[in-house]
Amino acid sequence: MEMLHYDFMQRAFCAGGLIAIMASILGVYLMLRRQALMADMLSHVSLAGVAGGAYLHLNPTIAGFVVATLGAVAVEYARRSYKSYSEISVAIIMVGGLSSAVIIMSLNPSMNKGFSAYLFGSVVAVNETELLLMLVVTLLGGAFFILLRRPLYQITFDEDTAKTTGLPVKWISLGFSVLTGMIVAAAMPIVGVLLVSALIVLPAALAIRIAPSFTSSLFIAMGIGLLGVFSGLTASYKFSTPPGGTIAILLLFVLMAGLSVKHLVVKLKQISNKKEHHVEESTFGSIKHIGNESI
Repeated sequence: MEMLHYDFMQRAFCAGGLIAIMASILGVYLMLRRQALMADMLSHVSLAGVAGGAYLHLNPTIAGFVVATLGAVAVEYARRSYKSYSEISVAIIMVGGLSSAVIIMSLNPSMNKGFSAYLFGSVVAVNETELLLMLVVTLLGGAFFILLRRPLYQITFDEDTAKTTGLPVKWISLGFSVLTGMIVAAAMPIVGVLLVSALIVLPAALAIRIAPSFTSSLFIAMGIGLLGVFSGLTASYKFSTPPGGTIAILLLFVLMAGLSVKHLVVKLKQISNKKEHHVEESTFGSIKHIGNESI
């Protein structure tokens, strides 16, 4: 393909593939833990880091990465303070991150010109440093999910029972939150701050509805994420559209199509079951009628 002759497109596809895999797996866990908004919250927090890095003449990507990780730690501690209302912690940290980003950006209006790449994603924004960062995050995330797959499974579905079995729920949850912040920050160059939650939530939303088991939902989510990223980058290159928005809208279409097919299959099964039941009743009625005649 012509577009793969360019170095920046090669980096974009490599980075997109890495993030799609990690973000999709993360999305399944976040949705089952009822923390889907956490990704959106951390993306806003990372925006404050990007703004602070640009203002202090530091690497914006690294600054956003560090701040998103710290925000993940903060939301984990805030969640423990509001155990019955865990969504409040997300709202508190989101307000702090977004307001900080707005204030920092107002201190230097010239920064607004270069922020579109971080807000909506840009293919050319992926450089070798960011690609290396994504590779490191993918390796760490893969090790985390593989080594702690059983404890994570228990904590995801029943945190109280996991505590009684002696699992270090506090530290595993903290590690999960930190990893979430790292993946969100690493995904910024591909889909942007404002759309990063789409890459995390949409593949998982469909996978959970159509998968027959938890393990299969992880693989289905990864497949959907890769499909959305690769097709979105291809469409973005051909039609000169923003990559982040293109990936998000394609994933939304895939979600809608998948749910429609799922609904259709359920309806067809119901109709088939009704027909079988009707046939059984007719057969039973005929047998009963014959029996009465013979008597």
